[in-house]
Amino acid sequence: MNQKDECKNEEEPRPEFVTDEHLQFLDELRESGEINMFGAAPYLSNIFDLSEQEARKALTYWMRTFTTRKQKSGTSDGKGEQS
Repeated sequence: MNQKDECKNEEEPRPEFVTDEHLQFLDELRESGEINMFGAAPYLSNIFDLSEQEARKALTYWMRTFTTRKQKSGTSDGKGEQS
């Protein structure tokens, strides 16, 4: 296993300003299908009064931890149900 693979297996550190509310909002936005999630940072910035940089960091954290968070919560499809 190389160093890149080891980094992928380590838990991503959550930025201090990222809240569960931010992550829940992004989960719900994804479920709605309204936008491509790569364009979600401005939504975070506007709704939660985050700087553009903070919003991008929060979105990056959400993307990098999506699968891990869903596995821990017992869901695999991001919609609250086991598929």
